[in-house]
Amino acid sequence: MIPESFIQELLARTDIVEIIDRVVPLKKAGANYAACCPFHKEKSPSFTVSPSKQFYHCFGCGAHGTAIGFLMEHQGLSFPDAIEDLARHCGLTVPQEDNERAFRKPAAGSEEGPSLLDVMLKAHKYYRDELKQSPRAIDYLKRRGLTGEIAARFGIGYAPEGWQNLRPLFPEYDSPAFQTLLKAGLVIENDQKRRYDRFRDRVMFPILDQKGQVIAFGGRILDQGEPKYLNSPETPLFEKGREVFGLPQAREACRQTDTVIVVEGYMDVVALAQHGIGNAVATLGTATTTTHIRKLLRMVDRVVFCFDGDAAGRKAAWRALENSLEALAEQKVLAFAFLPPEHDPDSYVRDLGKEAFQAAIDRATPLSEFLLQTLSSHVDLTSAEGRAKLLAEAKPLLQKIPTPMLRLQIVKQLADKTGLQPSEVERGCELSRQAAHPNNTPVRAPRHAPSILRRLLRVLVQAPELASTIKPSLTNALPTNDPLANSLNRLLPHLATNPQPSELLERLRGSEDAPLLAEIFASLLSEPLEKDALSAELAGIVAQMERDQLDTELAVLQQAAQRGSLSAPEKARYAELLQTLQQLGRTGRRR
Repeated sequence: MIPESFIQELLARTDIVEIIDRVVPLKKAGANYAACCPFHKEKSPSFTVSPSKQFYHCFGCGAHGTAIGFLMEHQGLSFPDAIEDLARHCGLTVPQEDNERAFRKPAAGSEEGPSLLDVMLKAHKYYRDELKQSPRAIDYLKRRGLTGEIAARFGIGYAPEGWQNLRPLFPEYDSPAFQTLLKAGLVIENDQKRRYDRFRDRVMFPILDQKGQVIAFGGRILDQGEPKYLNSPETPLFEKGREVFGLPQAREACRQTDTVIVVEGYMDVVALAQHGIGNAVATLGTATTTTHIRKLLRMVDRVVFCFDGDAAGRKAAWRALENSLEALAEQKVLAFAFLPPEHDPDSYVRDLGKEAFQAAIDRATPLSEFLLQTLSSHVDLTSAEGRAKLLAEAKPLLQKIPTPMLRLQIVKQLADKTGLQPSEVERGCELSRQAAHPNNTPVRAPRHAPSILRRLLRVLVQAPELASTIKPSLTNALPTNDPLANSLNRLLPHLATNPQPSELLERLRGSEDAPLLAEIFASLLSEPLEKDALSAELAGIVAQMERDQLDTELAVLQQAAQRGSLSAPEKARYAELLQTLQQLGRTGRRR
């Protein structure tokens, strides 16, 4: 582990303009610097570098980050390697104490032990070393067409046969007090409290997070046996529904092609990379989730699911479609490529080559077409009952789609298939506002406008010292179903430490709040707030939020008053709120 304090010092000493200018010539553009983006082809400069915020952003493709992020994206470095590169540039030495702690035996009587990341790193090194010592495992990889270069690129290793091979590496292996190996998912404990290695006689694929740190493993059996693939369980480091295999290795190819290919297996990803198709990733023993899709669509505009053409492959594709609908965005494309039933991506690219596989990706079926084909395939469109069933099955799917234009296109095609008008399909599927919210729906209390919370974050990221002035009662009252409000509450503790912009970005790299943070910093590149006006801006925002909270409380009490169900204390509070709002120059609920 690299200490957080060292990363902060490194960023403070690094000049991002100098780092980027080494490979991308920059020109002064007002307070910032500009260039044509190195991550996509363009004729007019949209790539902006801020020396004050130590941050870059491309207004064309959305690429953004700190000096560390730039080296990772542009040079393809892992997080530790990017740190090493910047440290050499600044004349610093990366501290090794925390990394060495994983290899030291704790002092007698001490409860100190290696962290989960330390344990995973040490196990990863062990598996890689074991691969070099196993002719059988090496022969297996060669028979699958993999070179040593690709094996090294993906950090492939081998877990040998035997029940306790990790025991010599960790003297605490059998200690009841030592739970780290269990928490990391490397060791299993049976009912008799006897421990043994989870991975045995398997080719090992390390799963990396956004910083290039090993957080889990996938093991592929060499010979026949079940399960063919064995994955790490979910741990404090690893959540299957959030991570994909091969993303750090695929990142640059994804940017170049603006496409990511989602496959089912580790060997599919590695085999495609071996044949020059580097923009493939794999889900980790689970169906593709909405979180997976959102993560990938932040990187590229096109996601192609490539599954086997058999029944199991089509079933997996349909689950991916269902989970993708809520993540759809305008100008983003999801498509499905189905291979012949006798092939998976690994065998297809080995037998038919890169060009044939790429052609299959290029002619992938768009999501809307796959959706309609699948729904229509098991109904009788010649009967009224069949057409009604088609609409009934399409209804919950259409209601998930957040993009109006795509939903409208699908509605029109459904209208053609069922002989109805598009407006009739919309009413039948309850897509219109009137149908979705009938007249008898209770009036909801107004929610905070997202613009208010964005304005608040814009102020606080420029002046984090003001975060401590925000009253907990103000943010605790925000609606829990508002993603922006939840992000604000998660970000406030970080802002309270008064970080520099680049430090904050690195601290939250890979988190669910990272895209929002990058978006806000990007907006400040083009529309910065005056430093002297930040306190006044914050005061106005806080006053507005406090008034909104009064409005919300009043709206709830008004509903109760209309029903005649106000208690005596509620009547007193109702009168108090009316008086307060009148004093503020307001009457009733804000429209």
